[in-house]
Amino acid sequence: MALQDKDRIFTNVYGFQPWNLAAARARGDWDNTKALMERGQDAIIEEIKASGLRGRGGAGFPTGMKWSFMPKESKDGRPSFLVINADESEPGSCKDREIIRHDPHKLIEGALIAGYAMRARAAYIYIRGEYIREAETLFAAVQEAYDAGLIGKNASGSGYDFDVFVHRGAGAYICGEETAMIESLEGKKGQPRLKPPFPAGAGLYGCPTTVNNVESIAVAPTILRRGAAWFSSFGRENNKGTKLFQISGHVNRPCVVEEEMSIPFSELIEKHCGGIRGGKDNLLAVIPGGSSVPLVPAAEIWDAPMDFDGLRALGSGLGTAAVIVMDKSTDIVRAISRLSYFYKHESCGQCTPCREGTGWMWRVMERLRTGDADVEEIDMLFNVTKQVEGHTICALGDAAAWPIQGLIKHFRPEIERRIAENARPELSEAAE
Repeated sequence: MALQDKDRIFTNVYGFQPWNLAAARARGDWDNTKALMERGQDAIIEEIKASGLRGRGGAGFPTGMKWSFMPKESKDGRPSFLVINADESEPGSCKDREIIRHDPHKLIEGALIAGYAMRARAAYIYIRGEYIREAETLFAAVQEAYDAGLIGKNASGSGYDFDVFVHRGAGAYICGEETAMIESLEGKKGQPRLKPPFPAGAGLYGCPTTVNNVESIAVAPTILRRGAAWFSSFGRENNKGTKLFQISGHVNRPCVVEEEMSIPFSELIEKHCGGIRGGKDNLLAVIPGGSSVPLVPAAEIWDAPMDFDGLRALGSGLGTAAVIVMDKSTDIVRAISRLSYFYKHESCGQCTPCREGTGWMWRVMERLRTGDADVEEIDMLFNVTKQVEGHTICALGDAAAWPIQGLIKHFRPEIERRIAENARPELSEAAE
């Protein structure tokens, strides 16, 4: 059962209408925001909890619960802050940019409501450095909201003062990690912090802070207007709501589409992307949640529900729902080696296992790609990924290890074939 148009939250995801305030209001944004705030801070958090919304940035932590960790009153005069993660740097992910480019007022209204619910003084939207036009739109939209009295002093006539600041990053993948983002906002080198303290205790400028993804914040006003029961009517238990999927790679029509959580992979591809290039039988593998989750071979993914639990059961994850489709023309070892290079390049160098391990894993991947290796090195590489995974301050080490683990688990014969052919070149010449 696919999502109907009347149930879509992002009605301008393709930019058929203008992004500006007048058009946003016509789509229902900023519609009596004051009344939503008058429900009270705790009531807003309870409604978000009841909706079953889980973080849309990759980890899938329950959003309402995360909001409830913020202190109710300041014991020592410190303000609280909301930080919105718009540093969408995961290869394959391109949903937050569509929200910012075409529906920025959903995000700004969401920032006000979420910030108010958490008793935050201001929201900082940290936008990726490469998103130049998106940042221009966001700056202009925030200015529109200020000029209309929707944010700032007495925001939307609610009696609550709330500021929104847009901060441009300099193009570092690591700054998408919440504590590295906070460091970067403070003007320091973007390196993850050790936890605890968690941001809800001491985050931005040492104040209580919650970091949320753009999509998580942008859906909040619609959930409050239409009710938690409406939002939780989509998807399986523990995987509720609608979700922006970004499908790229070997499909006939790559797209960003809002769909119901738990939609089967086959329905997502057939309905919105015109099917796999060359037909279903030409599918090789899929990376279902952005480049940091392990790939899933064609046979396992085809009927899988696209949600957190369904993909975890396959040894992968939903991540940001950036679905990278690879058909049988793909050099799968080369594709994963290229991802290894990305993580090597983006490691901040703070932890030894990641700093040394990402480069080492990429160099071994390159030798496996050409077959210039011994079969024993496959297991050695797998063991090293296990030494990196879970032994670093942030999840970049895991993100570098998982694609390689997925490759070895599902495509080991392909790696072994290359090694065998490289060892005996006359075999490959005879095959030609």
